[in-house]
Amino acid sequence: MKQTLLLLEDDLQLSDTVKQFLELKGYAVLCAYDGHEAQEIVYEHRIDLMLLDVKVPHLDGFSFLKQLREEGSEIPAIFITSLNSVEDVEKGFATGCDDYIRKPFALKELLVRIESLLKRSYGTHEGKIVLREGLVFDPKELLLTDHGKRVALKTKEVKLLRLFLQHPDELLGYERIYEALWSYGEEPSGGSLRTYIKTLRSVIGKERIETVKNIGYRFVTQ
Repeated sequence: MKQTLLLLEDDLQLSDTVKQFLELKGYAVLCAYDGHEAQEIVYEHRIDLMLLDVKVPHLDGFSFLKQLREEGSEIPAIFITSLNSVEDVEKGFATGCDDYIRKPFALKELLVRIESLLKRSYGTHEGKIVLREGLVFDPKELLLTDHGKRVALKTKEVKLLRLFLQHPDELLGYERIYEALWSYGEEPSGGSLRTYIKTLRSVIGKERIETVKNIGYRFVTQ
């Protein structure tokens, strides 16, 4: 599944240029041309990273990000702006941004910064796996938390999630899953497995677990 970026930029030509470049690199890009439109996009879509201009209509980029951070959002954010004083940079980081790029910038540099930030934000750290913003799995403790709160899962559901994460993008056949989930002497159940899959999809996203008819399942990385 493509990672989705929010681009808040009121310069239509620059917005279109950045959008086309990033789409060619495999990202989905949702464009906003003012702060209020950006708010609507964030509330209606799952966003993996935000690219924010500061001087935009209705709600400036600094205020937009400040409000999101006060609401508890941890979506990675990069300011892309012509404001280049030290004070502006300090203000940007104070509002909660993760990076700050001064205009004009090279598209290749922007891509490098995006990839680096996404890797830091959604990769594996301290043995834990970040599935999306706020959703973290600890394979050692077999614990899934959503913004710090434990997600109630059955033992076999947690084991299934761990199995998927150990084999990302790999097709896992039914027999392999049965062997991992059911102990010796237990009778594997296709119906129970489907129930476990349904539960995991409701938590991590339906699109993250692909059904391969008559064969098994595949955990799809972003």
